[in-house]
This record gives sequence, structure tokens and C-alpha cells, in this order.
Amino acid sequence: MNRFTLSEQFFRDQASAAASGGLSTVLNRFSLVARMLASEIMRAGFCGKLGYTGTSNVQDEEVRELDVISNDTTLQVFENVPMVAAIASEEMEDIHIIPGGENGKYLIAIDPLDGSGNVDVAGQMGTIFGVYRRPDVSKPVTADDFKLSGRSLVAAGYVLYGPCTMMVYSAGGPVNGFTLDRSIGTFFLTHPDLKIPEGSGAYSINEANEPKWDENTRKMVATFRTQQADVGQRSGRYAGALVGDFHRTLLKGGIYMYPGEVNKPNGKLRLLYENAPLAYLVERAGGAASNGEMPILDVVADSLHQRTPLFIGSKGDVEEAIRRMNG
Repeated sequence: MNRFTLSEQFFRDQASAAASGGLSTVLNRFSLVARMLASEIMRAGFCGKLGYTGTSNVQDEEVRELDVISNDTTLQVFENVPMVAAIASEEMEDIHIIPGGENGKYLIAIDPLDGSGNVDVAGQMGTIFGVYRRPDVSKPVTADDFKLSGRSLVAAGYVLYGPCTMMVYSAGGPVNGFTLDRSIGTFFLTHPDLKIPEGSGAYSINEANEPKWDENTRKMVATFRTQQADVGQRSGRYAGALVGDFHRTLLKGGIYMYPGEVNKPNGKLRLLYENAPLAYLVERAGGAASNGEMPILDVVADSLHQRTPLFIGSKGDVEEAIRRMNG
């Protein structure tokens, strides 16, 4: 195993020239968030933190206590980090402005705890984050500053909480994966320069939603299910947590799909803090991500919580899925 640690020096060395400076500090804070949440998740069952709070978030989803803890932890870790101007979170209707970040050149968009519904069954969960370059530091930061495309990302990543805790990120260069050594609380580089395979892997989709899809989507998914895809045979795998399904796809190949529905054409997943960060990673790993019409990274957000369909994974799989849907 490569024993390089996930240190601020490593972040500084790996960041692209265009995204240098305070970015290493921002990424180091995400590694702190990951370690803190990994500890909270491990202790959740013992401390009675598995249940619902009785409230709903801006997505009209029931909020678990761990959702609140994860969001609060993120805000606390980034408090008084002057290079960050504001944070947009799945759990907050509006942005959180960072004290002292008036001149900050970065904006953070985050899903603090993806897949929190899996907590009762000890299933996979994760954190997804994107670091965007702020378009204009001369004006007070507002929610409109987040109306960006994924091309404004300078770094993105995710943390997977499961049998092990992994942090995978890119700052414009290679996609690197680190595994947490829980005994000493340090991440070590275990998956350097990740490249998504072609011609192998699984297809991931919630097939219980099939009655809600249009006919072209049903036919396309059936092609993968019946092993008739031109890219080859794909087994079906679906974990119910975006981070878990994407992580397997990144390492093993294949495709993850969350299409739009007839009555909800924009689907379920959010652009700024789910789809765009993962698209940023998969493109740098040699794969592709689309909303069915254009690359995810080219979609410009029109609101903080905008949703888009998502087709992400090996380039050949994504291209075939889009061709069959639009054919």
C-alpha cells in the first residue's frame, strides 16, 4: 500500500496551478469533516442518533438526526475559513455565509450525508462536495453566485462511510482515493490515479421506478437488464446510496442511472452538490456524465437545489444509454 498521507502538503502538490492557494486548506477541512462524521456514524446506534427529527428539509424529505449532525459539523469546520465565502447544503433552503469570508474566492456545495436512510441497516452512506470558483469577489455573496455550471468547479470529491471510510477527490488533476486508518485517525493513499474501466461492471438503477418512466427509458434499461447492451453484459447492482453506487462504478466500470420521470422530468438528484461533483470526478477518471441531452458539467444551475437526470459511468455505457433513450 502506498503510505502517502492525506496531508495539506499532498493537497498543495496535487492542486492544479489554476486552483492553487487556499484550496489545499479547504480540502484539508473536508478531510476533517470526513473523520468527524465517520466517528459520529460509528457511534450513532449506541448514542440513539438513528431516528428522525420529525421535520422535513427543503427537499421535502424527512430529516434524520444524523442529517442535522452532518450539516452542523460541516458548518462548524468551515467557520472562519476566509477563502470560502458561502456554503450551499442539501439540508438548508438558503446559503450559509461564512463570517470573515467576504473576499473568499470559493463557494462550497455539499450533500453532508447521502444515503442516510441506510443508517438503520448499517448500509453505505457518504458525503459529496464540490468547490466552485466564486464568479465575482467584489460584491456581497448571494445565492445567485451559485448559478454556475460544473465547469466552475476547481475541486470535487466524496467520502464513503462503510466497512472502511474512503475519501476520493480531484483538484483538477488525477482522481485519488484515500482510506482512513481508524487506529490513528489518518487517511492514507490507497487508490492513486483512478481510471474507470471500460467493458465491465454493473448497471445501477432503481427499477421499482419503471412505471414512472417513458417508453424509451424502459426499453433502454431493459437492454441492460436482459444482457443485450452493445457494450457487453452488465449485472444489476443498486445500494440505495448514490455515493456507494458511484464508488463501485468508478472502480469496476458500468453505469449509474437516475432518469427523469414522466411527471418529474428533472428526476431526483441535485445538480450543484451531487451530480456536478461526481461528473467532475468521472470525467477526470476517463468516464462520462450526462443529463440525457448534454454533459452534466455543461448544465448551468438556475437555483440552489436544481435537479437533473443523471447517467454516469464508463464512457461507452453512458453513450449507449443516451443513444438508446434518444433513438
